[in-house]
Amino acid sequence: MSPNDNRIDARDWSLLAVLSVLWGGSFFFNGAALRELPPLTLVFLRVALGAAMLLRMQGIGLPKGIAGWKPFFAIGLLNNVIPFSLIVIGQTFIPSGLASILNATTPLFTVMVMAAVGEEALQTRRVAGVVLGVAGVVVLRGWGIETRPGQGLGILLCLGGALSYGFAALAARRLLKDPAPLGTATFQLMASTVMMAAVAGIMEQPWHLPMPGAMTWLAVLGLATLSTALAYIVFFQIIRRSGASNVMLVTLLIPVTAILLGWLVLGEPISAREIAGAIVIGSALLVIDGRALGLLCRVE
Repeated sequence: MSPNDNRIDARDWSLLAVLSVLWGGSFFFNGAALRELPPLTLVFLRVALGAAMLLRMQGIGLPKGIAGWKPFFAIGLLNNVIPFSLIVIGQTFIPSGLASILNATTPLFTVMVMAAVGEEALQTRRVAGVVLGVAGVVVLRGWGIETRPGQGLGILLCLGGALSYGFAALAARRLLKDPAPLGTATFQLMASTVMMAAVAGIMEQPWHLPMPGAMTWLAVLGLATLSTALAYIVFFQIIRRSGASNVMLVTLLIPVTAILLGWLVLGEPISAREIAGAIVIGSALLVIDGRALGLLCRVE
């Protein structure tokens, strides 16, 4: 499938579901690790360990020279350094559930960014579908807003992270001519590690911090292994097959998979509100994909 095609095939819907599980876990891992680690240090550990794990799997050569690395530094900045930092700092002010709702605005920002620079037409179907999807996330999760200091700042930071993902999708489309998933995931995390080492070193001086406990390290390892290294292989595989805008639809699926995992693994009950929200999100994805609407039109 051409990356410029707005349709998604069955395989990529499956990959989006897998990615939603992997990235959905990041909100849990962040919440657990932030109890003992400052946010920028956590982001540094996430990208550094993720890069180290992928390097062990690599069988291809590294990019050559400044020109070879430039695309990966750009994508690493927009796809990792800025959004990871903003969202993790935001989670120190707001609950993880609200952060995941704000993260679900990513497809809306992506559609707007792509349209603003002329990469994609601003299709009414896609905009309506994304807005409907965000509404479904709100129904499913509830706003989760509590009165707490800095909550407004936390919301703005998470929205800033979602906007950065939109620009990352644009950078991936323009800078990656043939994005091999494993290589692209590895190189952008390596570039992000260099940038986050400087940022965390200047802002937080992590070498002065006390050694975190075992549970914190488990959360960091889960964040680096599942929500970063493995997730980015899947992420760039979807980009290669279906395009940058479509892969961002994963943020609408993340709250749904979180609810389903809680039901399947932990035996948590599913409320009527959550079922209604999942139905709205599913309807939104059908609207975005467009084939279901086209079939209805042909039947009529």
